[in-house]
Amino acid sequence: MPTLRRSAPYALPIKFLQFGQGNFMRGFFDWQVDLLNERSGLNAGVVVVRPRGGSGSPLLDVQDGLFTTVVRGLDESGTPVSASRTISCVQREINPATMYGDYLSLAQLPDLRFIVSNTTEAGIATNDSDAFDDAPPSTFPAKLTRLLFERYTHFAGAHDKGLVLLPCELIEQNGPALKAAVLHFARLWQLGAGFAGWLEHSCTFCSTLVDRIVTGYPENAAAIEAELGYSDQFMVAAEHYYLFVIEGPASLADELKLAGANLNIRLVDDITPYKKRKVGILNGGHTALVPVALLAGLETVGQAVNDEQVGAYLADTLNQEIIPALPLPQDELQQFARDVLLRFRNPYIQHRLASIALNSWSKFAARIAPQLLRYVELRGQLPTRLVLALAATMRLYRGDVIALSDDAASLAWFAAGWAEVDAGSQTLLQLSQGWLANQNVWGRDLNQVEGLAQAVADALARIDALGMRGALQK
Repeated sequence: MPTLRRSAPYALPIKFLQFGQGNFMRGFFDWQVDLLNERSGLNAGVVVVRPRGGSGSPLLDVQDGLFTTVVRGLDESGTPVSASRTISCVQREINPATMYGDYLSLAQLPDLRFIVSNTTEAGIATNDSDAFDDAPPSTFPAKLTRLLFERYTHFAGAHDKGLVLLPCELIEQNGPALKAAVLHFARLWQLGAGFAGWLEHSCTFCSTLVDRIVTGYPENAAAIEAELGYSDQFMVAAEHYYLFVIEGPASLADELKLAGANLNIRLVDDITPYKKRKVGILNGGHTALVPVALLAGLETVGQAVNDEQVGAYLADTLNQEIIPALPLPQDELQQFARDVLLRFRNPYIQHRLASIALNSWSKFAARIAPQLLRYVELRGQLPTRLVLALAATMRLYRGDVIALSDDAASLAWFAAGWAEVDAGSQTLLQLSQGWLANQNVWGRDLNQVEGLAQAVADALARIDALGMRGALQK
């Protein structure tokens, strides 16, 4: 079977520099650029840059930058859909560790306008050891600063050669965070006030929110290749749903040619509501579901959502306790929740509950606790399903259902606490009170929430006496 290769030379002007060659960027960002090229005439090529050295995997160049995306899931009506697309917008991949001269020369491209990145949450980091003359520096922000300075000097600080930066790392305010990291190295390397001014006035650092599950190389790749008629080592599978939110100037809509493209790309003045919606409903839904479903004997998200009892619990939790506590338009939240439940039901993705349970307490504090407290504030009573999720997570940390993975302090606390409960030297109420008092997790003493400790203890007792399904029924 032939390897996927181009039948014609590269033809697109390079408008995007993409730091990150992984599955997510290929199945999310490059897929959208390719559709913009087709639907609205964006006419944009992408050069992929590896943000870190040491990777021995082959460059996309071995397939002339081509790869296949396979989009699979449930559409808005719940109907299974599957479609493949050959992505042709990527023109080249560069590894600065071995191609540093080629990397710096990218700064001189006259059509270059956007830099997009996805270098993991730890990627936007600084140090005082990366040097200007390192070839290359170790961190992504240092490499980026070196490239931006090269562009600044090559074009003599021309305002129209500034760039728009679209970091996709999953951290708060990723735009300002990347800008601060670049300015750190500009100061460290003493690159001057002119360069700092160019960064401030000619470059735009946008915060973004990205949302799509990209599972990577599909498990049935051989069958797909047989149908397509070529082999593709970079094939990537993604869910049907996607959302790309950019907090930036309105002029970007014209530059990206969004009009008429019919893509779920939102250009907004404030990204905060979208982050709250995603964290509260998508991430919060996962966090509320996982301990309950695991204790009910289920293994995957799909099983849990399709389970009559557990699925109803999740839907009621979203609609009756999480959505009412979010300060956003309720009709938009209801639609987003429906989309989330369709995504959870995706028959093409086997998302194991145990893998989502990693570091449950930091997730619970960020995703569920704000809604729990807001619900109490609005309604003057406790949200019973979120309380059950809290108790179920505590019960999960007894350690007899799945292998736990969390910070050492939390694991040690629960090991000791449950041992005392088993020995009869501590009650479930005392266990509950002790954990709710952990300000390192909650940022405050949650025993101050009237009735919460007793409600959690009562839920723990019901789980113990009736099992999780009995507790759900109760």
